[in-house]
Amino acid sequence: MNTYTLISKRIFVQAVLLLLSVCVFAQISGAGSSVYNFLNLPVSSRVAALGGENVAIQDGEITSALHNPALLSGSTHHALSLNYAYLMQGTMSGTVMYGYNFRRAGYEKNAEQDDRPNYFAAAVHYLDYGKMKYADAQGNLTGGSFTAKDIALDFVYARQLGPMFSIGVGLKPVMSFYESYNAFALAADVGGHFQTRDSLFHLGLSLRNIGWQLKGFYTLESEQHRESLPLNLELGLSYRLKHAPLRFSVTLHNLQRWDLSYPITNQPQDVNTDVKWYDMLFRHTVFALDIVPKSERFYLTVSYNHRHRAELQLRDQRSLAGFAVGAGVRIKMLRLGFAFGQYTKSNFTYQASLSLDINQLLK
Repeated sequence: MNTYTLISKRIFVQAVLLLLSVCVFAQISGAGSSVYNFLNLPVSSRVAALGGENVAIQDGEITSALHNPALLSGSTHHALSLNYAYLMQGTMSGTVMYGYNFRRAGYEKNAEQDDRPNYFAAAVHYLDYGKMKYADAQGNLTGGSFTAKDIALDFVYARQLGPMFSIGVGLKPVMSFYESYNAFALAADVGGHFQTRDSLFHLGLSLRNIGWQLKGFYTLESEQHRESLPLNLELGLSYRLKHAPLRFSVTLHNLQRWDLSYPITNQPQDVNTDVKWYDMLFRHTVFALDIVPKSERFYLTVSYNHRHRAELQLRDQRSLAGFAVGAGVRIKMLRLGFAFGQYTKSNFTYQASLSLDINQLLK
């Protein structure tokens, strides 16, 4: 066992211990309301197709690193990704992300190790709520309009620790601009990823949106009114069948907080709104099925997010809330993806992605 492997394993153990200590803190402080919930929206068609959550699958999709920074890999070097989502009339979101990998000093060629084990990526993620008209407290229009936007800048670093382990960390300033009100926060993500040597089994662990709101939307008694960020502890695994083009994935999210329900005030008093324990358990779970060949030149994905289903389905009406479908194809240097799901009670969300492998372009 060479010196580099020993150092890598030591770094991995220390990172796991740090992540576990942060997870304990998250269990204590994760409850309560939060702001910047746009950080929980899927950042690409690939993530949207997987039910809005992915911390385990490492398939060269660079935007997955915004859910788990350890998912950066050798295939994200010189990758440029452009993503656009139509949420509803006037409301849209988008992500632009670019990756670059660094060599390590004194590298000696080893077939089991990447010659660029230091991975880096930068991204801009935004949500634009469109134009809204001014109105008084009674809903009477008073003339004029204003805009509202959320913006996050992401800087992600990951390191390969041998052929099976990787760890990563992300730093992201987050800003909101609502009419004349604005707020600013600083957040971080940490994550780890493991895969077997045959790449059939993947395991990912991520803690997202650790941080503080540095400037609130308003002051209260001459002090900044600060609100919490949408902390999210996630554990995911995926398994790909060896002799069939199928991959199964399960993602557990918001593990730092058991109760994901909220008060329902518009129901008659005789209607029971309590959530059973098994229902709450599945609200933490996202299931996904991929049809993907060995060449990985295309994929077809269907997923089910029970929390979305429970919160967005319409009473006495058919609804596809909770289900998401997506497909993608890789043509030489291009990756094209499309997905749709239901994130509001009356509209479908459509998401399109275009990724460019600049390595191929430069050849």
